[in-house]
Amino acid sequence: MRIVIIGGNAAGLNAASAARKTNREAEIVLIESEDKPAYSRCAIPHVISGEIDSFNRLIVYPMSYYRMMKIDLRLETTAKWIDVKERRVGIEYGGEEEVMDYDRLILATGSKVFIPPIKGRELQGVYALRTIADGERLLEVVKRASSAVVVGGGLIGLEMAVALRQRGLEVTLVEMLPQIAPNMLDEDMAQLLQKRLEGGGIRIFTGSRVEEIEGGDRVHSVRFSGGRAEADLVIMATGVRPNTDLAREAGIRIGETRAIRVNQRMETSAEDVYAAGECAEAINLVTGRPVLSQVGTTAVKEGRVAGINAAGGYTTFPGVLNSSVSKLLDVEVGSTGLTERMAEAQGLKTISGKVVGKTRARYYPGAKDLSVKLVFDRETLRLVGAQIIGGEGVTHRINTLSMAIRAGMDVWDLAKAENCYTPPLSETWEPSLHGASEAVLSKLLRRR
Repeated sequence: MRIVIIGGNAAGLNAASAARKTNREAEIVLIESEDKPAYSRCAIPHVISGEIDSFNRLIVYPMSYYRMMKIDLRLETTAKWIDVKERRVGIEYGGEEEVMDYDRLILATGSKVFIPPIKGRELQGVYALRTIADGERLLEVVKRASSAVVVGGGLIGLEMAVALRQRGLEVTLVEMLPQIAPNMLDEDMAQLLQKRLEGGGIRIFTGSRVEEIEGGDRVHSVRFSGGRAEADLVIMATGVRPNTDLAREAGIRIGETRAIRVNQRMETSAEDVYAAGECAEAINLVTGRPVLSQVGTTAVKEGRVAGINAAGGYTTFPGVLNSSVSKLLDVEVGSTGLTERMAEAQGLKTISGKVVGKTRARYYPGAKDLSVKLVFDRETLRLVGAQIIGGEGVTHRINTLSMAIRAGMDVWDLAKAENCYTPPLSETWEPSLHGASEAVLSKLLRRR
């Protein structure tokens, strides 16, 4: 059996590793267009900031791992076409073309950068950040720059704004929507985060559209609805789109999110063809509807499922809550499940509770603020989403609330939940469980 995997990063690497562990005899070919084996894209901003001293540290496994696992890794190799009827893939390396047969095929083609048609986007000094090569080019410029504009206030845009600020640059962030982090936070929570970032020296303009990137051959400023900012460099953090070109041209079904449609075994509409990672749809565990999931944890889990099934095993991937977390300057931000805005778009009526607590006992030195918002289904009172902004401990709280959503816990369950307590680590009443739940219960009692 020959298993061919197109795309060698998070989903592709985990698919190859899982396939090998499932089937010791299969021939596994991993095709990657870049010149490096799998690495952490999520960590690229932290190299730009200087927190990590080398891009080489981001590489997950050395080449010896692929040899040990008997995975035929082909770097700088591009898949050009797929014939699902004849079970063949056309690949190109160094100008030479080859046709490769497969028994099972896994598409882990990821996403591609989306840059809107803004005037001046072709100027020198305008960058998109997706690969290590992008990061290496950018870092050389950052070392000589004094000002930057980041276009886009999603998580990558925020992380890049922070990275550049930590390098000492004057940073302006411009977001077209009325708030930053629209895929993570409701507007009220986003405003809290924005104040913290502005307090760290980042200028933020929301509800502002970039009108032109100005300059001669090289950028020198950005004009937007709300003002103008000088810029030695511009980061286009305007999002990514699923890379489905190969699948689409091969006649593989594309779903309503414009990603590849798959079932729980990660099977596509083509026989013995699987898809995993950012190029594939996932199912939202609250709504049951297809969604895009552009987080690394989803990619590695979907890749594992695709690899096991392609190699002859059996397992499933149930869906996602798109749990995510980040550290921005001295503040941690995390979310899981639906925001109120997302729920409303799906026709789900909600009730929410907010509370501000502390990460430790209030009298204990170093206690930090923790702002929590929980979103419940108004009809069933089940938890459907959570958002937290705080100085520490956000990750494990979001993980706990993610499990609570999956377990179908409601406001009463959370209000009665047991938690541990010691002054250096926690309060007696855990804000992410009791505080926000009690706020919802108070709303319900007032309505009676």
